[in-house]
Amino acid sequence: MLRNDPAQYDELADQWWEPAGDFAMLHWLAASRTEHIPPAPHPDAVLVDLACGGGLMAPHAAALGYRHVGVDLNLLAVRAAADHGVLAVRASVLAVPLADGCADVVVAGEILEHVEDDVGVLAECARLLKPGGTLVIDAIAATLLARLIAVELFERIPHGAPPGIHDPALFVDRRRLLAAADGLGLDLRLVGIRPSVRDVVAWRRGRRPGVRMKPVFTSAVLFAGYGRKR
Repeated sequence: MLRNDPAQYDELADQWWEPAGDFAMLHWLAASRTEHIPPAPHPDAVLVDLACGGGLMAPHAAALGYRHVGVDLNLLAVRAAADHGVLAVRASVLAVPLADGCADVVVAGEILEHVEDDVGVLAECARLLKPGGTLVIDAIAATLLARLIAVELFERIPHGAPPGIHDPALFVDRRRLLAAADGLGLDLRLVGIRPSVRDVVAWRRGRRPGVRMKPVFTSAVLFAGYGRKR
């Protein structure tokens, strides 16, 4: 099996907006990111969503008052995002065709573990952000525990990760990421997160529309990053 194959997203294109589909957890993560984004400070505030996929941040960005600009390399994802009100741009997250300092908020969710140059993506985040702007990321850590859970376990259970979607060789070195963030003028802290087990049970029984992400004591599997540009 070819892991981290971009063509897989074409095969799963009809799943973006299925709350109980193959991308269910991405809906939960989108809602979780919103908890760390302030309301838009002015009417023209911009949220740039790197690797926006089908635009799952759209209702959250709108509720907070932002103009939502999405960037993704996958054509079908860009079309799905545009259908949900995102100003969607087809481009690489390593070379975003937007001006320096254009964004009040940058979100880079579930992308750092899909590229060979995660620090390059972080550099684009820093370039796009205004001074004082908010950065929200989430990714999978480069640990044996993460490989066991994200690949060996989650790819085998219903509503887990689609098989082959991740390549453990690309999982993120947290220490290197934090050092790079500091050098780029980003104050960034990492927090381990996981789905609420109670919510997952209720969701599977049809008693909840989604699942809350909860902080955990370790960032060694799935982690989020919250910060600002100095």
